[in-house]
Amino acid sequence: MRIRCWLIIILAGWLLWGGPAWAAGSPPSAPTSGELFYGPNAIADIVEKAGGAVVNIDVVKNIRVLSPVNMFGGNEFFFDFVPEFREYYRERVIPQKGAGSGFIIDRDGHILTNEHVVRGADGIEISLRDGRKFKGKIIGSDAALDVAIIKIEAADLPFVVLGESEKLRPGEWVVAIGNPYGFANTVTAGIVSAVNRDLKDLGKNNLIQTDAAINPGNSGGPLLNLKGEVVGINVAIVAGAQSIGFAIPIASVKEIIAELIESGRVVRPWLGIYMRDVDEKIADYFGLPLAQGVIVSEVVKDSPAEKMGVKKYDIIRAIDNNQLKSAAEISGMIARMRPGDEVVLTIYRQEREIILKGKLAERR
Repeated sequence: MRIRCWLIIILAGWLLWGGPAWAAGSPPSAPTSGELFYGPNAIADIVEKAGGAVVNIDVVKNIRVLSPVNMFGGNEFFFDFVPEFREYYRERVIPQKGAGSGFIIDRDGHILTNEHVVRGADGIEISLRDGRKFKGKIIGSDAALDVAIIKIEAADLPFVVLGESEKLRPGEWVVAIGNPYGFANTVTAGIVSAVNRDLKDLGKNNLIQTDAAINPGNSGGPLLNLKGEVVGINVAIVAGAQSIGFAIPIASVKEIIAELIESGRVVRPWLGIYMRDVDEKIADYFGLPLAQGVIVSEVVKDSPAEKMGVKKYDIIRAIDNNQLKSAAEISGMIARMRPGDEVVLTIYRQEREIILKGKLAERR
């Protein structure tokens, strides 16, 4: 009996001081920035918090083509066989439309998206979730990372917080918002399937893989964590696959945002080689003691590497005395340098080790 009384007193005190949100008859308030979203409405809360900063990007590219003047009763094929009549062709401009996604990153109206979404655009229209539309202007782009910044002139803009993609782990929940196939403000959810993925055919490295549904038109849109922060920019899918999409880690993007806004481009260092990792087969062929290092598959003409004396089939073992085991490690180290920096390569060639020195150039 005494235990029951104490339980009643404790429960009454808990309810008196607030208790759970449902006990007070009011729904839980939306978490502030930095808090995790949990519960049955977690994804809806994320969309409510960050979705207003996601924009639809409509692009027009004017394609110029030559078409024959309609003469001789419409027999236009005649001009294809009589070059002398080519002056009767005239130039026509055909507008080509495209669509993508993006997200606002500050109150000044800067929008992040993919460079391939706006490449060659002659006109850009930005549509917000609240119905407002603005003309967009590209103020910076970087084809190497596939990132561009668009500027719109507007006030009272919602914007997203950029998170920390370095801390992502496979299995974490993520949310994608975008404009797939023109279906504005589409929300999909999934998990991080893997990190540090490479798409060698597209020349893209260190990507986030996700099974959140991503389709054409999602490009440039945000991949959000459970805090409602952007951890990636959706960039690619595997055609014909089921739920295999990729995003650029936001950590890579944050490093260049200020440079893009200030100068419109990113100054990148360049060595000038194509390379691949040394596997066991390559190691056996060249008589290497271990399957480590990177083999040079091609040296670009007039590149810093060629001027240093790097040759095809050289094995790069180290840069500046830092031992390297993969092409990704070399790319990462070069990317952290600046044009004009001196590099020292430790090369394995014809069963002997040699040292080559030179300076990096600016990638054009």
